[in-house]
Amino acid sequence: MKLRGWYMLACILVFPFSSALAQTHSQAYRNNIYDPGMLKPRDSRLKVKVGEKAPNFTLPSLSGQKVSLREFLGRKNVVISFVPAAWTPVCSDQWPGYNIVKDIFDLHDAILLGITVDNIPTLFAWTNQMGKLWFPVLSDFWPHGKVANEYGILRSDGVAERALFLIDKKGIIRYIDVHDINKRPSLEVLVRELQKLSK
Repeated sequence: MKLRGWYMLACILVFPFSSALAQTHSQAYRNNIYDPGMLKPRDSRLKVKVGEKAPNFTLPSLSGQKVSLREFLGRKNVVISFVPAAWTPVCSDQWPGYNIVKDIFDLHDAILLGITVDNIPTLFAWTNQMGKLWFPVLSDFWPHGKVANEYGILRSDGVAERALFLIDKKGIIRYIDVHDINKRPSLEVLVRELQKLSK
């Protein structure tokens, strides 16, 4: 109950401030953010299910180190956030938004892994313009989209779906959201799913 109250207070006090910042951010970077317009309907096919073991992967990160899903087994719940492409409007708002709720991830012993099919230099430039992110950003560039394909969210045009996967400390998928590529996934729903892991 306390957490819910805290979350609602954050929505009232912090999110409007965040929206103002996001608006300023958008104005400042409008010349750099690419607008792809409405993207074609999904043509990927999900290859994993809730209750199944999450496919392991190892990907390079912006820090220069490789990050594996298995390294979090027994230690952290993991939220994987796949986004379609760097330098696009929705993606450029979604990831900075997670900075606001880092405390909620900490409270539920969770780490966020951000993944795109872009290469490291592209992700480096993009995230520098977004500002510092607290979570690892990983490149699924080569073999192109291999991890996105293993999870079943790689489109035929080579970008990933906008998708969230919540994986518990045992490596089991507990929640999947393959979202409208033109909209941000609900933060409130993700928080609710994280809460379920603590019960």
